[in-house]
Amino acid sequence: MKIRRMKAKDYDQVYDLWIHTPGMGLNDLDDSREGIERYLRRNPRTCFVAEENEKIADAQCISKIICRNFMEINSKDYGLPEMQKLAAEYTADKVIEIAGYAHMYVIEQEKEIVGVGAISSFWGSETESILLTVFVLPELHGKGIGRLIINTLEKDDLYKRAGRVEIPASITATEFYRKFGYDYKNGEKKLDDEGHYRLEKFKEVTI
Repeated sequence: MKIRRMKAKDYDQVYDLWIHTPGMGLNDLDDSREGIERYLRRNPRTCFVAEENEKIADAQCISKIICRNFMEINSKDYGLPEMQKLAAEYTADKVIEIAGYAHMYVIEQEKEIVGVGAISSFWGSETESILLTVFVLPELHGKGIGRLIINTLEKDDLYKRAGRVEIPASITATEFYRKFGYDYKNGEKKLDDEGHYRLEKFKEVTI
């Protein structure tokens, strides 16, 4: 376990711990994000956090990025109740599970994770792959981070070896992916049972 001084970026994880601690009393003003940031500026050496291991800490950060997109972005197309259900599934354990079978990449700015994306074989195929879990912090949308993630995934061996790459795209992100040459699977624009448009791109195998 690593003990270090608390930073403002730790607030989401610390607050999540607070609200799940029985008997923990919180003040709407002092314990708000702004209140804690103000306190840390005045008292930078008095607050500490414990990290059980960096893998779990990273997974928690990725989970929060994904869930914020569900709640703040995708809910506009799918409704808040549906996104709340999905957010409840995308815990840190879920992120670690995905990283166990896919090649997962993160984008960092000033040592903070701001985006994530993954690529995996398509149902075990050696000639087809699938892009998964592509998300960027909502406040950084439109800054080129999503493009960087796609470009990174398309340099991975699982992409290079594939003749076809599929993406289960949300309604929200479909047009973004189409800019990279992905189009509706079999030429059919229809949502699947999970509310995704299935996109695909055929390409030359380069490995």
